[in-house]
Amino acid sequence: MAENFSIVPANLAVRALRDSGYKDTAHAIAELVDNAVQAKAKTIEILCVEEEVFINTRTRSRVKAVAVIDDGYGMDKAQLRAALQFGNGANKNDQHGIGRFGMGLPNSSISQARKLEVWTWQTNCNDAIYSYLDLDEIETGDLEEVPSPKKKTVPKEWLNRSETARESSSGTIVLWSDLDRCDWRTAKAIFTNSEFMLGRTYRRFIDKDKLRIRMAEFFQKEFEPKEDNNIRSNNPLYLEPNLTVPAPFDTEALFEMWGDGPKEISAKYKGKNHPILITCSIAKKQFREDVTQAGEKPYGKHAKNNIGVSIVRANREIELQTGWCVQYDPRERWWKVEVDFPPALDDVFGMTNNKQSCLALASFSTSEADLCQIAEREGFESEQELQEAWEEDNDPRLILIQVKLFIESNLVQLRKILKAQTQSRSSGKIRHPEEPDSAENIGTAVTRERQLEGHDGSSDQDETATEAERKERITTGLTDHGLDTADAKNIALNVIQSGRKFEFYQTHLETAEFFTVRPRGGVLLIGLNTGHPAFDNLVTLLEADTVDDDIDTLRERLRRSYKGLKLLLEAWARYEDELTDGQRKDRAKDARMDWGRVARRLLRGES
Repeated sequence: MAENFSIVPANLAVRALRDSGYKDTAHAIAELVDNAVQAKAKTIEILCVEEEVFINTRTRSRVKAVAVIDDGYGMDKAQLRAALQFGNGANKNDQHGIGRFGMGLPNSSISQARKLEVWTWQTNCNDAIYSYLDLDEIETGDLEEVPSPKKKTVPKEWLNRSETARESSSGTIVLWSDLDRCDWRTAKAIFTNSEFMLGRTYRRFIDKDKLRIRMAEFFQKEFEPKEDNNIRSNNPLYLEPNLTVPAPFDTEALFEMWGDGPKEISAKYKGKNHPILITCSIAKKQFREDVTQAGEKPYGKHAKNNIGVSIVRANREIELQTGWCVQYDPRERWWKVEVDFPPALDDVFGMTNNKQSCLALASFSTSEADLCQIAEREGFESEQELQEAWEEDNDPRLILIQVKLFIESNLVQLRKILKAQTQSRSSGKIRHPEEPDSAENIGTAVTRERQLEGHDGSSDQDETATEAERKERITTGLTDHGLDTADAKNIALNVIQSGRKFEFYQTHLETAEFFTVRPRGGVLLIGLNTGHPAFDNLVTLLEADTVDDDIDTLRERLRRSYKGLKLLLEAWARYEDELTDGQRKDRAKDARMDWGRVARRLLRGES
C-alpha cells in the first residue's frame, strides 16, 4: 500500500471530527432538523427503532437506528453528494437562513453513529436517490470520497412508519445506524431528553404552525408505534401559554413583558446596519409574591429548566447562556431575556459551526468581562480610552458591549423587584421552626441564663409590659421598616406567645448597615439589609432551597458563603486598622472582645 502523505489523512480527520463538541444526541438531531427547515419542510419525523439485546444474562431494549424524515424540497445528485462532504453543504454561506456552515449533516451524524445513509427525492419517493458514509470503510481506506448518488428504493420499513414520506412529492430520509456514541440507550430516553430542548429551539416555527415535529418509537420490525407524539413549543419567555408547562399555564401566560417591550439595537457591521432585538420578561406579580415556594411547584421547576439568556438566530434558538445568572439564587428563574440577532452578525457573536454556542457574547457575560478589566488587559488607562480605540478600529466588540450593558441594566432592575417581593413575603411569614435547636431558641435560652447572672439589656425592661403593649411596640417596629401591617401583627403575636427573645426580618436600608438591632416589646428585632452585598453573599446563599442542586452547585454555594464571611471579618479588621484615635481603637477592640464572649456562649449553646 502506498504511503499517505495527505496534510490531514481522511481517516484521522474523520476521527477528529467525531469529537466536534455536540453537547448531546439531541443537539446532533437538531442539525438534521435545521437542514429540513432550510429545505422548507412542513413536517419532520424523528423515528427510533429499538431491538432486544442480550446483556449480562438478561435482554434489554437498545436503540438500533434513528431516522429523521422530512417533506422538504429534497436534493438532486450534485446537492446530495455535496451535502455529505464536510464543509460543502448546499446552504453554506447563506446569510439569512438557519444553515450556513455546510457541516451539519455529516458532522452531526458521525458524532453519533458509524453509518449514515441518505435517501432523497424531488418528484416521489419511488424515484429516490441514495448515498452514504461508512466509518469502517473510511478507516480502512476503502471509501475515500463521497459515493456517487444512485437510484435506490426507500426501504419499506421506513415508508410504513412515516406519516409523510409516501405522500410527499419531495423529501429526505437521513438514517443513523451502528449508534456507538448515542448519549441515551433507549428511544424513551432520547425523546425525554430531546423534546424539551427541541421544543425550545424551534418554538417560533412551531408557534406559527409552520412546522410539525413528530417523535415516534418502534420495536424491531413492528410498524405501529409504541409512543407517538408531536413536540410542543417551549418558549422560555413565558409571555404566551406554554403547552409544556403543567396546568394552568398551558392556557395562561406565567410571565409578563418587562419595560416598554422589545428593544432594538442597530448594529453597524461591514458597512451595513443590522437589527438586534432584546426582549425581557418577569413572572407575573401573583407568582412573584411567593417565588420561594413557587420554585418547588411544577411550573417553578419548569422555569428553572429554562434559566438563562436565550440566544436566537434566524428564528432558531442557539443556546441558553447561563453566565448572566447568579447560579445559587433560586429567584433567577423568575426573569427571562431573549437576544435575537441575524446570521450576518455570526462573526460578531462568535457563532460556532455546529450552531450550539455564541462564544463571543458568552465571554461578555462573565465577571471577567468588566470593561475596566478589559481596558487594563489591553493596555488602556480607562474604559473611555478603550471604547474610543475600538470605535477608531470599528471593533465589532462595541456591538456586544451595547448588548451587555442593556442586559445588565435590566437585570439590575428585575432583581431588585424580585428581591423586594421575596422580602415582603418572607418577612410576613412565620419562618422560625419551633425545634429546640433553632438559632432563636438557643439565643433565648442563653440570654435567660445571662439575665439570671445579672447581665441586663435595654430590651429586658419591656418584658414587664402587658401583652397588648408589647404586641403594639413590636408591630410598630416592624411596620416602620416596611413590613405589611397584618404580617407584622402575626409575627408580634407569635414571638410573644413563643417567649423568644430574638426575631429576624428582612428590610431594605439606604444606610451601609448589614443589619440593624431594634429593642421593641422585650424582643430584639434584627433586620437584615437586603440592599447590602453581604445579604446576597450570605443570607441568599444559605437560605436558598437545595433540593434540586447538584454537588458542584452546593460546593460553590458553600465556597461563596465562606468567602462572604471572611470578607465581613476583613471589613471589621480594616475598620479597626484605620482608627487613628487611641480611645476609639481601644473601644473597638473591647467591643470585639465583648461580642466574642457572647458569641462563644451562644455557639456553645448550639454545641
